[in-house]
Formats: sequence, structure tokens, C-alpha cells
Amino acid sequence: MSDRIAIIWNPTKTDRETLEAGLAAAQHDADVDVRWWETSEDDPGQGVAARALADGADLVVVAGGDGTVRAVAEHFADSKASADLAIVPLGTGNLLARNLSVPINDVPAAFVRALGDGTRPVDMGWVDVELEGENERHGFVVMVGFGIDANMIAETDDDLKSKAGWLAYVESLGRALAASEVLPFHVTTDDQAARDERGHTLLIGNCGMLQGGVALLPDADPSDGELDYLVLSAEGLAEWAGTLKTMMWDNGIMRLFGKSDTATSSDSVIHGRAKRIEVTLPEARPFEIDGEEIGDTASFTVTVQPSAIRVR
Repeated sequence: MSDRIAIIWNPTKTDRETLEAGLAAAQHDADVDVRWWETSEDDPGQGVAARALADGADLVVVAGGDGTVRAVAEHFADSKASADLAIVPLGTGNLLARNLSVPINDVPAAFVRALGDGTRPVDMGWVDVELEGENERHGFVVMVGFGIDANMIAETDDDLKSKAGWLAYVESLGRALAASEVLPFHVTTDDQAARDERGHTLLIGNCGMLQGGVALLPDADPSDGELDYLVLSAEGLAEWAGTLKTMMWDNGIMRLFGKSDTATSSDSVIHGRAKRIEVTLPEARPFEIDGEEIGDTASFTVTVQPSAIRVR
């Protein structure tokens, strides 16, 4: 049991009373020093994480969505914090929590997990991305990229998202597909020579599972010190049918029954792994980080920081 727990919570996702009740149910009368830290629009998590750590927390519980988790984890990795991190997932996607099997939609169960003894090292991805002529550096724990995913996020109605959760992304899928045109781009992975690729979507991930149990990057392991990537180039009904077969059957059902050990690629689905990936596009495209569309870019570099954080 930790001596001092900091709970960083996003007030737009829940109220403190709900969290207090969940913590009380998980503690079973344990005498623990708990400090509460609230995020804000101006400080989504990095600043409160710094203050919580300076206050002496040896366990920081993040109660919020993917954006709050990413912000706190970013500070942990950047500062090389020695405290443990835990998650009470309260967002739309909760993707890191899903990939680490943290209970979803069950606050007391998530707190039980948070107060346990086991920890797992988790890598941190970093992306240096050019936006409007300026270079920005961001951390991520799930995935980044351009194409269908970023367009779907940009096209999703916020009001529908608040009512329907992640199913709101499905409503925007048609518009995202229409906005995702195949284009050539340059890719350099690790120390290999630069090469040309063609596709409408490139995703680079530390984790591979999406909502509904879909393993978009089936080989991705958040603790292996590498990043997995996926290039999609399907156009037309026949190519999309082949793409879905590769993703759902070859990389889904066949792996589930032990018939395949590595991700299957095809003409329209390319899988790869690397520790450093540089990408240059002929024109700027919408770019997303852990489910948040941050703007348009034509150039970015992604690297990995192995075992950057420890998650309960």
C-alpha cells in the first residue's frame, strides 16, 4: 500500500464524490494519505502532476480520459519520475486502460487495481511535429498518425460523442473515408535508407487495441521498447474487402486461435516495427495524438522512450 496517494482528476468527466466513494470501497478502511489535484482547461495534467510529485506522492492515480492520462504520463516520462502511475478510466476511448486490462466503467474496481502491488513498465512515445511552421514535441502512450483515424476524430460531433461515447466515431466514418486520399510519402525507419510509401493512413502505436477489442496493431506491446506502425492504402470495394479480411481474419481470429504469430501484411495493409520513424508528406494532413486531432502537418518524427513509466 502506498503511503501518499495523489488523485489527479478531470472534473469534466466525473465529480469528486463519485471518486471518493470508489476509493472508499477499494481501501477497506486503510489509513492512507490522499491528496486531490484537479485538472483544468489551462492545465490538462502536466502541471498538476509536477505539483503532486513535488508534494511527495509515491502513487499518482489519473481519473480521466485518454487526454488526461497522456498529459500526466508525459510529465512522468519527461521528468523520469520514480512514483507509480495508475488509471481510473473515465473517457470515451480509455485506450491505454483497455490495453493494460484496467477495469472500464467500474470506479471501485479500477481503484482496487490502482492500490495493488503489481506494476508494469510502459514505454512512452514522443513525436516532434511541425504545425504551422513551428515544431512541437508531444508524448503519447497509445498512437499517433494521419489518415482515417485523424479525419474521423476531426469529423466527430462533440455533442454526439458526449451522448454516445466511442460509437460517435462510427457516425463520422463515412466522412473520414471520403477525406482520406491515397498519397505518396517518404518514410525512414531507424538506420534504414529512406523509402517511398503510398497510403491514405499511417498509424504509429505503442498499443494496438481499439474499442470493441479490435487489434489494429496486433504485435504492439507497450513494454517492448519499440513502436509498431500500419500503412493502409485500400481504395474501392474489392481492396477494402481484402483489407478487412487481413485485419479481422488473419490478424484477428487466426491469431486468437494460435494460427499466426506475427501480423499479416498485404498489398493494402503494411505492418512494421521501429524505434524511430521519420515521415515527410507532400502536403499537410490532419494529425492525431492519442485520440486528439492537433492540427495539420507535413512532417513529423516519432521515437520511443523505453520503460518510461511504471503503471499499476
